[in-house]
Amino acid sequence: MAQTLVKFDTPVTHRDGHSYIAMACGRERDNGQWEGWLEFEDVETGEVLRSQRETTQPNMKDTAYWATGLTPVYLEGALDRILHPPQIREPEAVPPPYFDGPAPHARAAISNREPILDPFSVYDKSPTLLAQELTALRGWHLRQIIRDFALVDEREFPIDGLSEPQLGSLILQRVRELHP
Repeated sequence: MAQTLVKFDTPVTHRDGHSYIAMACGRERDNGQWEGWLEFEDVETGEVLRSQRETTQPNMKDTAYWATGLTPVYLEGALDRILHPPQIREPEAVPPPYFDGPAPHARAAISNREPILDPFSVYDKSPTLLAQELTALRGWHLRQIIRDFALVDEREFPIDGLSEPQLGSLILQRVRELHP
């Protein structure tokens, strides 16, 4: 059941000139916590206004303590919020993106799976490191790198008959040629 926790002695005068008697009120919520709000009675008309919930406290004692700490400036602000609630603006419609993802990197793999090695990235670090890493890979890995990064057109330059050293040299040569 709602209770008046504090009735303030000094009337609150709004900027429009009306004076109000302020009261801090509270009640227990279903979860056992207490909520507090403010009520303002117009001295001239007797009309009573109330705020939205101003506080949630663990118990009645703490809610009453909250009420005793309210300042005249706080009460004026609460009254102003009741008389002049903020205008809620509808957010502007944001158009959906044109694309489903970012643009591919200029040297990105053209296959859907993650390549075993990005020769351009390794070359950026060190051409010697790329040469070393290519010698550690099997032929089918090297062919897949060539295909993933479209290093050659297989219709003009078939790679299936090349040895592992030849494939490694081809990758190194093409990366050197395509490297900016």
